[in-house]
Parts: sequence; C-alpha cells; structure tokens
Amino acid sequence: MNLSQEDNGRKGLIFNIQRFSVHDGPGIRTTVFMKGCPLTCLWCSNPESQDFFRNLMVRDINCRGCGECVAVCVAGAIKISREGGRKIDWSRCTQCLLCADACIYDSLNVCGRYVEVKDVLDEVIKDRAFYRNSGGGITVSGGEALSQTGFVSNLLEKAKKEGLHTAIDTSGYAPWKEMKRVLRFVDLVLFDIKHIDPEKHKRATGVDNRLIFENLAKISKEKSMWLRLPVIPGFNDSDEHIGKIADLGRKIGAEKISLLPYHQGGESKSRQLGRSYKLLETKTPEAERIDHLKKIIEKSGIKTSIGS
Repeated sequence: MNLSQEDNGRKGLIFNIQRFSVHDGPGIRTTVFMKGCPLTCLWCSNPESQDFFRNLMVRDINCRGCGECVAVCVAGAIKISREGGRKIDWSRCTQCLLCADACIYDSLNVCGRYVEVKDVLDEVIKDRAFYRNSGGGITVSGGEALSQTGFVSNLLEKAKKEGLHTAIDTSGYAPWKEMKRVLRFVDLVLFDIKHIDPEKHKRATGVDNRLIFENLAKISKEKSMWLRLPVIPGFNDSDEHIGKIADLGRKIGAEKISLLPYHQGGESKSRQLGRSYKLLETKTPEAERIDHLKKIIEKSGIKTSIGS
C-alpha cells in the first residue's frame, strides 16, 4: 500500500499504540505512533519509524536455527551455519517479509501494520475515564504525525466528536496545506526543535529547518504549543543554543519547553534493522547538566520540564 494513496484517509500505517502515556501531553494519554518520517535524525530512538513501509526487525537471541526463513527467502539473503549462526545480507533483502511469516520463534518480526480509523478509535476510547480524570486524551506521534494527513485528520476529527483532548507531536516538516488539514482538529501541538542553525540541522536530520520555522510561526498564532528539544551532547546543548531556544519559546508564546535528554535506545533497534548507528560515542547527558539547561530556560519566564 502506498501512503500517498491512502484509502480516503480511512487506513493508515502505524507501528505502535501506547496506552497510559504520560510523556506526550497533559494527563494520561494514548499515543498513536504513525510510521514514516521525512527526517533521518542521527539520534532517532525509533529508527523503525522512519520508513514509509512495513519492514523487518531481527531478534537474533530468539533464533533456533531451524532454517525455515532460509527456505522462503526468494532473494537468498539469509544463510545459517553451525559456526556463524544466522546471517542476513541486508543489501539483498527486499523486505518481502516472508521470513517473518515463517518464523515461529519471534526472531523475525514485522514492524508496521495497516489499521482503520475505527479500530484505532475503539482502542483509544477504552481509557476515556482516565482522560477525564487526568485531563488527558489522544496524541498522534511518529515517525511523523503529518506523514499521513488523511488518516490523522479523520482520526482526530472523530476523537473530537468523542469529546477527547487531541494533540500531535510533529517535527513541523510538512507542507502547510497538509498541516492545516490536521490542525483543525488539534488542541495542542508538541513541536520538536532540533537546532536553530539550518546547516547543523541538515547535517543531523537530512533536511534544513526553513520550512519548519515557517510552519512554527504560523502554528503559534493558531494553537497552544509546547516546544520539545532532544538534548544531544555536543550538538545542541551549549548554553548559547539553549538561550536561543528560550528566546524562540518566548517569541512564539510557547506554554512550555520540554528537554528530552538523549539516550542510546536507537542503537539496538538499528542493529535489528540491519543498520549502523552513528552516535555510538555519544553518552546520555548528566542530570546536573540538564538541570543547568533547565534553569537557563526558566530564567526567561517559560515553564520547563525534563522528559515530558
């Protein structure tokens, strides 16, 4: 299924639905993670979310060497030996996913599933009482929440009709026409900022930030907004840059700025996808450093949080 040809927005490709989330907006929420993202951030903690198609993820620890995957691999990309165990030649893998269907040991898995709006909404409204008591609701994240605007706008429209608070978590990298399609049904925008400098932004994410900041200015005039900054040591964690983020937040009237400390969660997932991880030498920032950055922003008068 091509995501550019959604079934009138009725079907979408997701990779997870997380209930009882407390880090993606106010209160207790259900977060729907869309699959596909136009950015390729070096630190991405969910690299499986970047592709706009279902893909293979490998858990070698579960492999029993039965050979069923070898038998069905039409590309000849999988080999098993007594000495080396199972090896996948990712350059030959066509992502046909037949091997995952054949594996009975949870060693070869498919990331991504096509769902209908009704099915997702049925899952979300199970926790209506928790939303009501905590001020929570539904958040659409990713990947990129705006990668499938037909599906997301339909989902959030129906969520609003159910009386739910709605939020999206976005990089802001999408045509304004597509953004407007979704924003009609959004109460809160969680807007991810990676770096102020366009060249540094492009080197780390694959795209520059001109469109992102154009959309940020427009959205801030229409919707409540929280800014979110992944704090990557050596990239965007200088006092000077954090000061610029605080100035930006004040300029657009952000309700809050969230600092999200870097972690290496994407390393193991990258291996499962047959990819290299670019930030092996980067460590999680010390708590004292994050507290220091938090105080810089708070001095500007903006509410600041860590990790949510």
